[in-house]
Amino acid sequence: MTVDTQPQGDERVHWLPMVAAISSISVVGIAIGLGMPLLSVILETRGHSASMIGLNTAVAGLASIAGAPLATPLAMRLGVAWTMIAMIAAGALAFVGFHFAPDFWMWFPLRIVLHIALTVLFILSEFWISTSAPPHRRGLVLGIYATVLSLGFAAGPWLFAHLGSSGFRPFGVIIALVTLAAIPVLAARNESPSIVADGETSNFLRYIWLVPSATAAVLVFGAVETGGFALFPVYGNRIGYSEADAALLLTMIGLGNVLLQIPIGMISDRVSDRRYLLLGCATVGLVGTVFMPFFAQNWHLMAALLFVWGGVVAAMYTIGLAHLGSQLSGHELASANAAFVLCYGVGMVLGPQAIGIGMDAFGPSGFGWSLGLFFGAYMALVGVRLVRKILL
Repeated sequence: MTVDTQPQGDERVHWLPMVAAISSISVVGIAIGLGMPLLSVILETRGHSASMIGLNTAVAGLASIAGAPLATPLAMRLGVAWTMIAMIAAGALAFVGFHFAPDFWMWFPLRIVLHIALTVLFILSEFWISTSAPPHRRGLVLGIYATVLSLGFAAGPWLFAHLGSSGFRPFGVIIALVTLAAIPVLAARNESPSIVADGETSNFLRYIWLVPSATAAVLVFGAVETGGFALFPVYGNRIGYSEADAALLLTMIGLGNVLLQIPIGMISDRVSDRRYLLLGCATVGLVGTVFMPFFAQNWHLMAALLFVWGGVVAAMYTIGLAHLGSQLSGHELASANAAFVLCYGVGMVLGPQAIGIGMDAFGPSGFGWSLGLFFGAYMALVGVRLVRKILL
């Protein structure tokens, strides 16, 4: 498949479609930032174990894997904008369904629908962003994109801290925000890009192994983001934090994402081999998890740690995507992006399960140890590849 892009001579940023695409990304951020802790706390209050909460959350990753191949066929049939509107509606209905679903088994199909919708939104938003920004402004646009997504992550836990987990109110707020985000998508529907078939079939899975430093980075980020966001409220409760204090710590992670993405992105533009920066981000991630238990008794120290830790770890996604773009182009890059999303979904499956099992087996300390395993494995992978580069 191909994605129709702007004419080569068009150097303008098309702001209306940019706002449309970025508003849909804000839905992803808020839905994950508010929905993950909200749903986990509801399950915790119903008496479900951390392992079962992790299992239900891990279904989101399976849904992401299943949803990634659906984005292009749906957009070809319905158009990018109308597919995004349909996914916004489907995600909103699935999310509100959690409130009315009394049995635990019902939460599994609801997770599947919700995260297929979010995945398709994520992919099509990136398509739209790439066609609305001229090459010389793409760095600026990517910075805006990452910042808005991070604002969504930060706003979600902040809203959760103020709304709590009782009643319909947090679900109603999500519906209202999603409705607002759909308005610019509708307004820019005539400027949405066209995705057309070109007769090629490519095995996008091979790109997982072709650029492993990038695809493994997004796998680790998916595991840490999904598992950490979902189970941090449970972890916070078990080490003595109130529901509101734990939610505000999640907000500090989100704020780190907001404020550190653009500076780290600017640094990455000046690094000849972004794998060194990816290795540095993973190292900060590992060191941060080691210090979490020592800072846990002081909320302010924990907040400062999570601010830096969250911002640096989130940069693994954007730097990984930039590294992917520096290695590939054209149709190869489009296929590699599908592999990138797939690896994110795999991380979403592995993270909640690993962290949930770790906490059940080792208590609260299992939270940090499980996260540390992901960072350590990634550091080993990138370290080996960098050594091979030096030796060869």
